[in-house]
Amino acid sequence: MKYDCLIVDDEELLSESTCEYFNTFGIKTAWVADSEACNAFFLEHKTDLILLDINLGGSSGFDLCKELRKTTDIPILFISARTSDDDMLLALNIGGDDYIRKPYSLSVLLAKVKVVLRRYRDSGDSGYTDENLKIDFENSDIFVRGRKILLKAMEYRLLIYLVKNKNRVIPKDELFKKVWEESFVGDNTLNVHIRHLREKIEKNPNEPEYIKTIWGTGYKFEANPCEGAG
Repeated sequence: MKYDCLIVDDEELLSESTCEYFNTFGIKTAWVADSEACNAFFLEHKTDLILLDINLGGSSGFDLCKELRKTTDIPILFISARTSDDDMLLALNIGGDDYIRKPYSLSVLLAKVKVVLRRYRDSGDSGYTDENLKIDFENSDIFVRGRKILLKAMEYRLLIYLVKNKNRVIPKDELFKKVWEESFVGDNTLNVHIRHLREKIEKNPNEPEYIKTIWGTGYKFEANPCEGAG
């Protein structure tokens, strides 16, 4: 069964009321209380968005987010009563798309969820387009500033994975497993492919606007870069 939204939160009354409210307004929503129940949910169901609390009884929303990011790129919005900037930064750095503090207004949260769902679904699997770069996933065509370019098979797979996970820091190990489908690929192999991609799509490969190096972690495809961004 397919849902629009899954709430993962051990606050039963708040979660049930949020779930009921969303369903009333046509956002098909389910609720589970912890990491184990979330994993069980995905064995039989799918969802386009997750609202994830940090404190999940005996488990952590941070750990669950990191686990989920190994297999899915759907939006994850953290919802938490924790107000520390460190918590918010950690949530965003491990793959969260937003951080919403409790208590929240149901109407405002619903509006946020609708916007995120619309953006996620509009991006879909059809491609990526901005003023300099156009990628047609269906036909495997790539245009850089209006000129069609050709990529080797692994370069294409790497670029598509980066684009489909745009604006998220992707660890090197994840790229090894998801793009090469093996864990023993070396850093040198990845670095060479990144360099070749930059040479083909960046205005200045030495000051990349799209494929950013996140030192000590991995890479991030930055969507809609500004002119001259470094």
